[in-house]
Amino acid sequence: MLPKYIFPYLFADTLFVATGGLLVAVILISKSAMNVPTTDDVAPNLLLAHAPLNGALADAGLIFATFVISLPALVLANDRIWLKVHSWMVLVCIMLTLVIGLDVWFSTLKTRANLAVMWSQESPQIQQLLQERWQCCGYMNIPFHTDSTCPTPVIALSKTNCVGPFSNYANNFLDLVFTAIFGMVALDVILLLSGLVVLKKRAEEQRYRHIDEKSRYSRI
Repeated sequence: MLPKYIFPYLFADTLFVATGGLLVAVILISKSAMNVPTTDDVAPNLLLAHAPLNGALADAGLIFATFVISLPALVLANDRIWLKVHSWMVLVCIMLTLVIGLDVWFSTLKTRANLAVMWSQESPQIQQLLQERWQCCGYMNIPFHTDSTCPTPVIALSKTNCVGPFSNYANNFLDLVFTAIFGMVALDVILLLSGLVVLKKRAEEQRYRHIDEKSRYSRI
């Protein structure tokens, strides 16, 4: 029977590994969707493609490795060594996830400049989908991609450029992304604190066992 103080740690550890699975799922879905982009998903997947995905993938790998380290700490009732190693690895995960979140947050401080570079680097197909999504022409009207939305320069100039709707969408979307990442950091902190509580409880139990052993020895 597991002691009651282990359950918050077990619950936090389960949420912790779930965040790693969520990271991998988002990365894989985003990369696969970019192979066949549509009007609906081109913007979010384009923004995710320019996010620090390699760092997020490394973070997910570290999360899974950290979770594996936690298993001996859970199985071995009196263990403290594995638990200490796990706590240090959780701390590393916190720092890496925080860096990724801050990177995304800093990118929102210069959204329009970043999107201008992104737009210029994308293929005509992607530019066309973005123009169709917001019924706009070009990032700053000219240059623009000639399509059914913007067939001529006269029509293109009569429509709004894409910088406004694209940057507004990007800001809202990236706000959600870095908020979710900082939420992961909060879950990691909860796991770290839960692990420290388990460490403290096991240290107390070990101390009481030593006192009992000394007491029995003295009576003999």
